Amino acid sequence: MQPFAPSMPMATSLRRPSFTACSSSLLDADDEGVRGPCEDATLCKRFAVSIGYWQDPCIPHLVRLSKARKAPEINRGYFAHVHSVSQLIKAFLRKTGCSCQILNLGAGMDTTFWRLKDEDLLPSKYFEIDFPMIVMRNLHSIKLKPLLSKPILDLHSEDTLQMDGHTLDSTRYAIIGADLRDIPELEEKLKKCNMNTQLPTLLVAECVLVYMTPEQSANLLKWAANSFETAMLINYKQVNMDDWFGQIMIENLRRREWRPASRQSRRSKERLLSSGWESASAVDMVELYSKLPRAEVSRYGIESLEFLDEMELLDLEITFLATFSLPSFF
Repeated sequence: MQPFAPSMPMATSLRRPSFTACSSSLLDADDEGVRGPCEDATLCKRFAVSIGYWQDPCIPHLVRLSKARKAPEINRGYFAHVHSVSQLIKAFLRKTGCSCQILNLGAGMDTTFWRLKDEDLLPSKYFEIDFPMIVMRNLHSIKLKPLLSKPILDLHSEDTLQMDGHTLDSTRYAIIGADLRDIPELEEKLKKCNMNTQLPTLLVAECVLVYMTPEQSANLLKWAANSFETAMLINYKQVNMDDWFGQIMIENLRRREWRPASRQSRRSKERLLSSGWESASAVDMVELYSKLPRAEVSRYGIESLEFLDEMELLDLEITFLATFSLPSFF
């Protein structure tokens, strides 16, 4: 296993940055519909954090607390989502001794990098990829908020680091504005930020494939399966678009003039195997929630925070599927 190569000398200082706006040619009108759901998800996480479901000191610096209270089933669903994905990420990091890289595909306003830094569990390099418009917003927050910028600067080995309107590249962290449907562009930008295909690689896709056609998502899965010597994929997605929660999700997207491109199914394992992954496992979030540590969800844990009158609402809220493609060393 080869050590991760340090990033190249940089041109623009984050300490005294010049924030260059992304040109309008980079923005697709159809992609504007993604920004709303991205912010909605972050607002839900922000609210859950505010009432104690988990600790995340960075999320208040990315989105303001909404005045609207979120329903208990939504808060518990996000807890199950964040907790389960976090545990899988940490298991991968411990298995590789953190000599690995993580690619967060369609990261939105995610805070995993900072949470891993606080726990001394950072990989060799952490990459976030999303549409340029979302990356621009994140970069603006990073530039203005010392709690976000300081960990990046503390880990950076050069005097300056690369930052423009839709890219930031440092020694241990990169955020890249790219369209996941354009594989050549995605690969080119990742390589410019020193992606190392020889390192064990964890790819995380949380509610991403729903925004793609079946052909586009298949191309992304095939690229991920074939690009790295050793890789694991976590794919978290809605699987039942016909239930109450799925219909609300679709309606919210339609209000923003966005139609989900890919109808989701439960044949997730077969889909990964047909895309070139050697093995795959899947678990729905209802089952996963039942397996969370009782100390965290019991009457003294998160279930003590709010009263949930109708438990079947929780089942509707977490009708998602987590699909894992595990490398041979697991």
